[in-house]
Amino acid sequence: MALKHQDIWRAIDLLAESHGMSASGLARAAGLDPTSFNPSKRVTNDGRARWPSTETLAKIFQVTGETFDKLPDLLRGEVNNGPRMKKGSLQKIPLIGCAQAGQEGYFDDAGFPVGSGWEMIEFPKMGDPSIYALEVSGNSMEPLYRDGDILIVSPTAENLRKGDRVVVRTQKGEVMAKQLNRLTQSQVTLKSLNEEYDDIILPRDAVQWLARILWVSQ
Repeated sequence: MALKHQDIWRAIDLLAESHGMSASGLARAAGLDPTSFNPSKRVTNDGRARWPSTETLAKIFQVTGETFDKLPDLLRGEVNNGPRMKKGSLQKIPLIGCAQAGQEGYFDDAGFPVGSGWEMIEFPKMGDPSIYALEVSGNSMEPLYRDGDILIVSPTAENLRKGDRVVVRTQKGEVMAKQLNRLTQSQVTLKSLNEEYDDIILPRDAVQWLARILWVSQ
């Protein structure tokens, strides 16, 4: 079967999605220009197909902890979530429970982990030294995230957009995982992952920080 232009770009989109990232987030994590995988960059100005280089593919597979063995599955539209641990490609990151995360002293105002109450775990390197892990507690995030799941989040994620899954901490100390519906200068609209819980609209100044969810261990 001949490799088609649209299939290779779909594979990149699926790889990003399987690790909880947008295509631009994957590009950024791999050290590429965040716009590298934008739809407008997939064709030249004169309409010719633009193909990602083997170097680009190598970078995105490395940053997600995957190997080229997964490429045929992605080309067929098949996704098996979760990076593979590789010897020599791990980093130690902080881990804390979502319940603890609502307490004072664990984060600065930008959402970066601080303090001494963090456990350290090993996780595949993703090209983002600021990532950390939150352990889900309770059922408010079901069915997507369940009690005991580990969320890998990035406080440095930029250009958050509708559909991104995020962790939110309010000024009152509430920590929750939601889907971003709308982000303006005055409001943040969040869609609940559990249909039994209402969607939330918060004034922008009621939100201490937003962090994009990059990956979940289930």
